[in-house]
Amino acid sequence: MLSLSRTLARRLFSTAAAGSEGAAAASTSVVRKAQNPLEEFFEVERSTADDQPAPHYGRGWKASELRLKSWDDLHKLWYVLLKEKNVLMSQRQMLASENMHFPNPERISKVKRSMCRIKHVLTERAIADPDPRRTAEMKRMINAM
Repeated sequence: MLSLSRTLARRLFSTAAAGSEGAAAASTSVVRKAQNPLEEFFEVERSTADDQPAPHYGRGWKASELRLKSWDDLHKLWYVLLKEKNVLMSQRQMLASENMHFPNPERISKVKRSMCRIKHVLTERAIADPDPRRTAEMKRMINAM
């Protein structure tokens, strides 16, 4: 059943890409072809050739690194990690339903650990400065003097 849905999804993506290529050819102002938004939730298929080395994935974020980031950067990183977690969990579920092995299961724990560390850093900031708006107002008042 899943292989049938995967085949249909590939056909849907290929027809959507073919339709966007025709539109891109008609318009010269389009720089890159549009992608189907659902493609972002699936990893690119890699060849299973034995001569290629296994891909090496990075490490999780350290709390010391996260403490140096601004609130906006942490917010963006949170959603990048959330999207990555969703991709990995979807892939794991898809492979489990076909009785296949999920490659590199440690990636999920790295993402989850990084998300926990972001929460920890934000909690530390909230404890240190319970009301950042009041602190910002006081800094403005002091600078105005």
